[in-house]
Amino acid sequence: MKQITVVSDDKVGLLAEISYALAKQDINIEALDFDVVGKKAIVGLMVADPERAKSALGKAGYEVADDNCVMIRLDDRPGEFNRLASMLAQEGINIEKVHMVSRDGKRTILSMVVNRPEPAAKILRDYLASSEAL
Repeated sequence: MKQITVVSDDKVGLLAEISYALAKQDINIEALDFDVVGKKAIVGLMVADPERAKSALGKAGYEVADDNCVMIRLDDRPGEFNRLASMLAQEGINIEKVHMVSRDGKRTILSMVVNRPEPAAKILRDYLASSEAL
């Protein structure tokens, strides 16, 4: 699965503009992460068709990057994320970005961007979540 990221100057209405550009192309936002650092807004989006989303946002004047994500499902209890992070660290895999997609008190779904997604997926195979789990 891919996560797309928009980095833009922060302004009032930014999320309205981004969501409008996607809605115009009938692209549904499946997960959203938004942060402001200094005067820059960082918008992380998960959509069913990242290439169409990149195109729609590009036409709207935004620069868009994409990252391959590893979708993880884990029990919602202390120490579970540490177990995964430690498994990756032991193999020299760097976690670059983590987004909590959903959490229901029993399970947590995370989207993780790592420097080596294929080896990470093999290491975490017992924790992989499909996009249907979102």
